[in-house]
Amino acid sequence: MFKNTFAFCDVAQNYQIGLQDPASSTVEGMIYFYDYITLFLIIIGVFVFWMLVQVFIRFNKESHEKSEIFTHSSLLEIIWTILPALILVLMAIPSFALLYSLDELINPEMTLKIVGHQWYWSYEYSDSFKSNVNNRGYGFDSYMIPESDLSPRGAFRLLETDHKVVLPVKTHIRLLVTAADVLHSWAVPSFGIKIDACPGRLSQGSLFIKREGFFYGQCSEICGINHGFMPIVVRSVQPEQYLSWLDVMYANNWV
Repeated sequence: MFKNTFAFCDVAQNYQIGLQDPASSTVEGMIYFYDYITLFLIIIGVFVFWMLVQVFIRFNKESHEKSEIFTHSSLLEIIWTILPALILVLMAIPSFALLYSLDELINPEMTLKIVGHQWYWSYEYSDSFKSNVNNRGYGFDSYMIPESDLSPRGAFRLLETDHKVVLPVKTHIRLLVTAADVLHSWAVPSFGIKIDACPGRLSQGSLFIKREGFFYGQCSEICGINHGFMPIVVRSVQPEQYLSWLDVMYANNWV
C-alpha cells in the first residue's frame, strides 16, 4: 500500500555521538533539558579546573603563599553550600515539568497494545477509530527479517521487520505494554520512549508523533539469547492514510 522507500528513516548511524532527530514533543523537551544541563556541567567543569590550576600555581612549596583564605573561611563554606543548592533547584524545576509531561496522558484517540515475546513483538489495535473497522480490532506479530532476505536497496541489518507498526501523526496515542514470558522493553529513540514489558503487568505510555517517516528501535532489556533480534519499526502517516490502511487490514481478516 505504501511505497517502498527508505527516505526519512530515523535510525542510528555509524559512529553517531549526538541524539537522533526528535519526532515527538517529549523528545524535544528531553533534548532541550540535555542542552540545559550540559551548560551547567561546562561552567562547573571550567570553574573546578581553574581552581585546581590556581592551587598548583599559587600554593606550592616554591610560592610560599599562605592559604588561610581557603582553609578557614566561613564565607567560603557558606558559598559552596548555597551555590550548589541553587544550581540543583535550577536543574530540578525543568526536570519536574518534563517528568510530568512524560507521564501525562491527554485524551487518547487510539490505543496500541504491545506484547513482548521470546523473541518478537505482537501488536493489537483494539480501539483504533472503531467506526472504520466495524467495531472490531485486529493484531499481528512482527518478526525481524533475516539478513539473507533483506532487500539490497538500503535495508537496515537487524532492524527491519516483516510487519511494520503504522500510526497516524498528530494523534494522541495510548501505548499499553506487557510481556508474555520474560522482561522486555519497547524502545524507540526518536519518540523518547522506553517502556518496560513485564509479565502480568500492564505498563502505560503516551505518544504524539509530529512528522511522517520510519522510526527504528529495539528491545532494550536483556531478555535472552535472541535479545538482539527484536527490532521495532514504526511507520507514521497522515490520519487519512492510516484509516485506509485500517480498512485494508480488516479486509485481510487480520483480526
